Amino acid sequence: MTEIIGVRFKSVGKIYYFSPAELEIKAGERVIVETARGVECGEVVFGNKEVPDEEIVAPLKAVIRIATEDDFKQIEKNKIKEKDAFGICEEKIAKLGLNMSLVDVECTFDNSKLLFYFTAENRVDFRELVKELAAIFRTRIELRQIGVRDEAKMMGGLGLCGRQFCCSSFLGDFQPVSIKMAKEQSLSLNPTKISGACGRLMCCLKYEQDGYEELLRITPKFGAIVDTPSGKGTVTDVNLISGKMHVKLDATGGDAVFTRDQVTILKDSVMRLSREEINALKELEKN
Repeated sequence: MTEIIGVRFKSVGKIYYFSPAELEIKAGERVIVETARGVECGEVVFGNKEVPDEEIVAPLKAVIRIATEDDFKQIEKNKIKEKDAFGICEEKIAKLGLNMSLVDVECTFDNSKLLFYFTAENRVDFRELVKELAAIFRTRIELRQIGVRDEAKMMGGLGLCGRQFCCSSFLGDFQPVSIKMAKEQSLSLNPTKISGACGRLMCCLKYEQDGYEELLRITPKFGAIVDTPSGKGTVTDVNLISGKMHVKLDATGGDAVFTRDQVTILKDSVMRLSREEINALKELEKN
């Protein structure tokens, strides 16, 4: 077993393990640690605890110190520097005529690096921009192109449900979502109804997917041939949540309603996306 603490560097981000270095550290405290990006200040998500050795990636870096008042002052100075750097970078982008949109700027705690996050439809040659920024700030400059999902996570906002974006409020990592999920959940395949502010499929499609998959396993699909108390027939409509379905009876040609418990599947059908649906919605699946 190894003693660790969990540290997060963004309000909604991945949790990283560090050695407490014989310090007793509590959740909510700020600590100074060394990362791949340089020395950073992070918030402790959980304090000292022991985990199996196989759950950590060795070597485990130790906490340098618990953050002090001087460290907090440095963080405030960095925030001012980030704001200034954002404005200067936007001016340089306009001056160089680059087809890119600046999203955010981050300054490492030790001022060893400035990271500029941007979006662009295509690849951008930003070498001249890096040279000009390096000459102004006299530190390492890194430009990082991000996708529209990452932009929404950084910027935040309100979703169609009226609540704060899931990605910026509690989702540490993006969940894989697909058009197939929307189809299986009987949602309208209108892009405006199933896409978020980022223009991609809503993350919440993932939340109930396991439940829908279980219901699909035990419920006849549209077009399935079933045996009912009134004879054989073909399913013409089905409500997965209620379990009720409309069945066109072979004997009479009439329509009758049954529950999933009242029918036996003789030959189930397969739920497929048409080529037109795939072509119309394929952009929504991109990152």
